[in-house]
Amino acid sequence: MFSDKDGTAHGAEFRRLYDTVFPILFRVSYRITNSEEAAEDLCQEAFFRLYEKNMAFPNPDEAKYWLIRVVKNAALNYAKRKERERKAYQRAFKEDTREQDTGEGILLKKESREEVQKALDKLPDNLRIVLILKEYAELNYKEIGRALGISEGNVKIRVFRAREKLASIMGKEG
Repeated sequence: MFSDKDGTAHGAEFRRLYDTVFPILFRVSYRITNSEEAAEDLCQEAFFRLYEKNMAFPNPDEAKYWLIRVVKNAALNYAKRKERERKAYQRAFKEDTREQDTGEGILLKKESREEVQKALDKLPDNLRIVLILKEYAELNYKEIGRALGISEGNVKIRVFRAREKLASIMGKEG
């Protein structure tokens, strides 16, 4: 951590840094992760890394900024991982979360699907296929681009245009 001329670390300095910086790190981490437990764990891990590596900084502010960067990055990674897990969970159990439909609900859904299908059929092929791959096959832009032999940017443009045109067609037809 902080070293004097003979290279020994000062436990008191480490404790002072911990006491002053931990609340800041916790607030940063909590705002990103939205979990007290995760925020505390990430802060503890950052201090453990600092202590374990016996890192030396010219002053406490440098150590504080290093810790903030470490915790921020760890919290962002944690949040991204949790979001991916949540989406995967939702996809895996999508069928189980549906409500039982009444006869009227089934009819309305069927009519809606038919209207969307009719509107989709009116789209040009290049716009219809990207929308089908995006919405029904649940492919990402990169995968769609690979499948169609076009750039990811081109896929994004086509999906945007397809959605606009679909909305326009459905708006005109009521």
